[in-house]
Amino acid sequence: MKHDYVIVGGGSAGCVLARRLCELGATVALLEAGGEADVNEVKIPAAFPKLFGSERDWNYHTEPIAHAHGRRLYMPRGKMLGGSSSLNAMLYLRGHRADYDEWAELVDESWGYDAVLPLFKRSERQQNIRDHWHGHAGPMHVSDQRSPRTEVCEAFIEAASRQGYARTRDFNGAEQEGVGYFQCTQRWGHRESTATAFLEPVRDRDNLDVYTRALAAKVVIEGQRAVAVVTVDGRRFEAEREVIVAAGAFGSPQLLMLSGIGDPDALAEHGIDVVAASREVGKNLQDHVLFPIIHKCGRAITLDTVEKLPRVAGHLLSFLFRRRGAFTSCVAEVGGFLRTDPSLEAPDLQFHFAPVQFLDHGKTVPDGHGYALGPTLLRPRSRGEVRLASADPTRLPRVDPNWLHDPEDVATLCRGYAIGRDIFESSPLVDLKTSDFRPERPLTEPADIEAHVRQHLDHIYHPVGTCRMGRDAASVVDPELRVRGVEGLRVVDASVMPTITRGNTNAPTIMIAEKAAVMMGYEPTVVASPARRTG
Repeated sequence: MKHDYVIVGGGSAGCVLARRLCELGATVALLEAGGEADVNEVKIPAAFPKLFGSERDWNYHTEPIAHAHGRRLYMPRGKMLGGSSSLNAMLYLRGHRADYDEWAELVDESWGYDAVLPLFKRSERQQNIRDHWHGHAGPMHVSDQRSPRTEVCEAFIEAASRQGYARTRDFNGAEQEGVGYFQCTQRWGHRESTATAFLEPVRDRDNLDVYTRALAAKVVIEGQRAVAVVTVDGRRFEAEREVIVAAGAFGSPQLLMLSGIGDPDALAEHGIDVVAASREVGKNLQDHVLFPIIHKCGRAITLDTVEKLPRVAGHLLSFLFRRRGAFTSCVAEVGGFLRTDPSLEAPDLQFHFAPVQFLDHGKTVPDGHGYALGPTLLRPRSRGEVRLASADPTRLPRVDPNWLHDPEDVATLCRGYAIGRDIFESSPLVDLKTSDFRPERPLTEPADIEAHVRQHLDHIYHPVGTCRMGRDAASVVDPELRVRGVEGLRVVDASVMPTITRGNTNAPTIMIAEKAAVMMGYEPTVVASPARRTG
């Protein structure tokens, strides 16, 4: 089967790139290891924790984390069309200007904030804000939440305001810092993934073939040029122009290594012949880590009632007939960005506030009502890595995030606890509290705070960086996302980020795919007639 482009991974980046390339008139094969994203747990926003551990989740687990009591932590990743955009909490956050200006220094000036802002706007169909910072004609619907738990959310915002943190309307506008409601990738109360926004409208084009249950085994490289992708069931998809790897921060380095691109010593351990020596493949892993602060609440004003009788029927009817109610919740309904040190140029901490006792990725449901805060480290200094567990492509790679290796990461999170504690103990939020739940009392001693951080450390599902782009020869991909040492091969997904952005990473991943499309010839005015497939 021959196509101009073969894209491995039908996730957040792959769906975007498939659409843009087929609009150019190119023939495209999109290979997705999982299946369709056509179940209610995907469509209903608040149901996303039900997908964790299911067949639509890769179900990763970390190696033991040395600086967090040796715990192995669960890491969900979407295994279906839309990838993790079909599994995530739908928060639409681009990051801070400083993130991209740093990329400009590390990679190329074309990755600077002013250069990438038009790409964010190109993909966005903003429903509520009309200004210079937003797009209104793109495929991806971005909207205010339809039915947030207003009373408890407003109590958090007011308590934060009394601690000196200003309220903001838009985290993606002129200024990121402040507290307020998050916007979501939703369309009329339903989840909007890259599969629904970008892929569905073009699925019937003659020049686009979408293959599900198509797990890539390796990229075929002949004479230092990528020419095809072979799947585990033996199918071969030939690429006349390029192979594009968009399998995510875990899957993309795994596929490169299986194809002979990586650290020669690591490849030799698994009997893989070296095609291109690239010692940083799998290195530079970064993620946003957090820990919980949870209070019990004496009133039924939280999301704890969503699945409990007799209220569940009312919530369901509101969703089915009005596309409103608790089922439209993104769970982390409000939050903020702040600096733990006023001398910093940009926020180093994000707050995710949930009007529910969110524990164990939603798998544990405590009794009663409550609300939770996750102080989140935005700029981790610690770096982890992804390694092959086997030359067998059906086996998941080993993920060693190495969280809290750098003492400054611990110090920032401890400062985050103190800020969160003070907000939780401020009116009007403290007036809703009946008791402390996690921790069981307010902590003031530095040793107690650090112990809580290490014991309850978790993450917010934002792995990036394992196929780092850069201007230097050691980087895995160059500024145009081409794999060094191999022609006709690019990586286009969150793995190419040299440093993690300040905020949830789905919107930046979509932007990266939009930029890759431009590098490959796409212009927004180009919408060619469907091309005939070859082969």
